[in-house]
Amino acid sequence: MFLLITLVISITVLLYVYFIGKNNERYWKNRGVKFYSKNKVTGIFWDFFTQNSALFEVFGDLYKQYKGEPAVGVGAVLTPSLFVIDPENVQHILQTDFNSFYHRGIDITESDRLADNILFMNGPRWKLMRQNMTPLFTSAKLKNMYYIMDKSAQDFVTYLKEHPKLWEGDCFETLLTFCNAAVCGAIFGIGTESIFDSPFLKVAKNLSGGNFKRNLALALITTTPKFAKFLGLTLFKDYEDFMIKAMMDVIQQRKKENVNRHDFADLCLNIQKNGTMKDPTSGTEIEPTYEILTAQAMFFLAAGVEPVATVIFSAFMELGRNPDILEKLHREIDENFEKHNGNITYDVINGMEYTDKVLSEAMRINPPIGFLSRKCVKDTVLPVGNIKVDSGTTVFTPIYDIHHDPDVYPEPHVFNPERFAKGNKHSDKFYMPFGLGNRMCIGERYAKLQMAAGLVHVLRHFTVKTKELKTATKFKQHFVNVRPVSADVLIIPRNVK
Repeated sequence: MFLLITLVISITVLLYVYFIGKNNERYWKNRGVKFYSKNKVTGIFWDFFTQNSALFEVFGDLYKQYKGEPAVGVGAVLTPSLFVIDPENVQHILQTDFNSFYHRGIDITESDRLADNILFMNGPRWKLMRQNMTPLFTSAKLKNMYYIMDKSAQDFVTYLKEHPKLWEGDCFETLLTFCNAAVCGAIFGIGTESIFDSPFLKVAKNLSGGNFKRNLALALITTTPKFAKFLGLTLFKDYEDFMIKAMMDVIQQRKKENVNRHDFADLCLNIQKNGTMKDPTSGTEIEPTYEILTAQAMFFLAAGVEPVATVIFSAFMELGRNPDILEKLHREIDENFEKHNGNITYDVINGMEYTDKVLSEAMRINPPIGFLSRKCVKDTVLPVGNIKVDSGTTVFTPIYDIHHDPDVYPEPHVFNPERFAKGNKHSDKFYMPFGLGNRMCIGERYAKLQMAAGLVHVLRHFTVKTKELKTATKFKQHFVNVRPVSADVLIIPRNVK
């Protein structure tokens, strides 16, 4: 009897899976869209978990295979899923038709309190929180805050000099310590050497781990949010007690000090003083509790540590491969240090044009994230291919692949900072290391300043050499991020005053 029941259940499941696959294929065929039929139910996620590749690389295979198509349907269990290939359609989704695609594509579990931040919020709550976070990223605020990044970078140089073993170690892991210090300085006002070996660094490294458990949770939350909620899957639950207490401590301490440091803690204090956040248009309200403010701090850690470390590492890696570009960058850095007596202010670093070009090209070659996901919230049509997209459809848009498309960027694998020279015609509208449109990363300008501070101070005192590793794997198997692993970077002291 047991064997019979098992057989019946197995046949039922197989039939269910078969009909889901056929329905997925039929759904997109009826809309005139090609369908990736290799895995009709689990789509690219099967490839992701069975291959040693990052998810954006799996999307990249589809990008190449279906190049010329405006989009391709991919397998999904409960909702239609579409991988958009044509750059004009990508721009339409992220920017032009924002009202149809404002949803991030991820529905968090209510118990995951620290996931309730502007990265994952949607609709009026996202808009309201973003409005209250925006004052931190104005030019005036960033100028006042830059001293935190500059001090973090100077402390990092001292840290490197005192720990020569790091010069030939894992450069990416070493850069994580700097980015963590800079972010924690901006959030919690921490600026001592101990931050290079702090509990916050452990949290940041866990967030950037890209392990199987985290990848699986992200895949289920993205593709089957109702099932993920049923399972109670969370992203940040393990860090709640530590992070909320840390946020409470810093805000309460700031109240006692009554000193304005122009950082995130000051912003939180002002938000709490102003009381309930309200949007008069939608009637949405958010109470500025310690939990909701800590959730925004969690966004800083998630978006400001690993992604920024990836860009600086990518820049070092490409500079080590291109000594002529490295020499030119060293020359600009040295000239500014000597001209300004080592005082690299906000205005000085913003005037370092070649540094900006190097970082811009590093973000083109290895953007912080490889793709974006969105959920359609109302029926609409993509212009190229006249593709009807129904409300509820999950949409994936490439970043890495567009940045490496020779039709968009000639010789895409060549590291050429002059693509971003003033007056040089490059595809600005398809350049999106921080996304596009209204959901473009709110911390873009902050992140670029942090990158520049780290790059400039390290290269003033050190040079870099790229060490190619004997590995077939080019990128870490990560759900979202782009992390090169086929090379490492050696840090070599320079003879400067």
